[in-house]
Amino acid sequence: MTAVTFDLLKTDERTRARRGIVHTPHGDIQTPIFMPVGTAATVKAMRPEQVEEMGAQIILSNTYHLYLRPGHDIVKEAGGLHKFMNWNKPILTDSGGFQVFSLGKMRKITEEGVKFQSHIDGSRHMLSPEKSIEVQHALGSDIMMAFDECAPYPADRDYVKRSFERTSRWLERCKAYHEEYCERNGGESQVLGEGVNQSLFGIMQGGVYKDMRRESAAQVVDMDLPGYSIGGLSVGEPKEIMYDVMDDCVELLPKNKPRYLMGVGSPDCLFEGVERGIDMFDCVLPTRIARHGMAMTSQGRVNIKNKKYERDYTPLDPNCDCYVCRNYSRAYLRHLFKADEILSAMLMSTHNLHFLIKTMENIRHSIDEGRFSEYKKEFFDAYGEF
Repeated sequence: MTAVTFDLLKTDERTRARRGIVHTPHGDIQTPIFMPVGTAATVKAMRPEQVEEMGAQIILSNTYHLYLRPGHDIVKEAGGLHKFMNWNKPILTDSGGFQVFSLGKMRKITEEGVKFQSHIDGSRHMLSPEKSIEVQHALGSDIMMAFDECAPYPADRDYVKRSFERTSRWLERCKAYHEEYCERNGGESQVLGEGVNQSLFGIMQGGVYKDMRRESAAQVVDMDLPGYSIGGLSVGEPKEIMYDVMDDCVELLPKNKPRYLMGVGSPDCLFEGVERGIDMFDCVLPTRIARHGMAMTSQGRVNIKNKKYERDYTPLDPNCDCYVCRNYSRAYLRHLFKADEILSAMLMSTHNLHFLIKTMENIRHSIDEGRFSEYKKEFFDAYGEF
């Protein structure tokens, strides 16, 4: 039973930018969309109600982190991730693949899966395709991601070939486990409730090698899944290379399914991705840089640590209507950061997330109105250096 479906509403006449709706058990998602990251069942420094109020339609949580702490069994007992964290809109869970592969010497990749040591207490674990889907079933996310291997950049051809071929084999196992689960439970999720189920998205890999991207895409699309992701980009390669590879990747994915570019969230990359036909994005960037005193504004980045803001009593962004810009000055935000106050991370995160969510809303409007290219130029001219 497919729980997630996609309606393509409009495609821009001059680019591949497009408007759509992703239908999920917890509501519809207007695309293109940026998804705030709530790694450990929380968007850092934010209450779920705040995230919803600023217009977020879906958030992302992480299988690896929730498996280790508090444990997927506890989340399941609590009624699933939605009830556990008090979030009633859609949730997408990453498979944990990127996290375990980023552990370096603390993990070992085999055909069975990945043996790794917890970054929390050093305990030993095995995360396989089946285990990843088992955990995601317990979490009760609307969209589950297949367990994949994210090759680093740079990586030689032989490594990337072995990596993407293993990812394809793991996808087959993820799909088989998911289908067996559905069959055992009468086509519905034990967590989401009667008559609904979770959906599995596949992930294309292949590094920066276009021929391998084509092979990977063919194998993943052949699985006939509700949606597809482009993985393995934004992992250290120059943006020019990422955009060039992305050009090919989008053309390899079906037009009638949502396309998700994983781990991308800077404003320039969002525009470039939308222009090429990407529907969904996620990244920890807005909240991470917020905790380091950096804000995204309509006039470019603002490093609130700079002394020049010590007596600046103007809003963080004069063109922003978020709670922070309506109520606080740059001088106050600088004071909070220098005083190491928790409120600094809360307010800066609020602004950055609002900024990206609002930017994506404006992008959707520009596509509806047939002026995406004009809006992109206006935004880039005002933002300056990225």
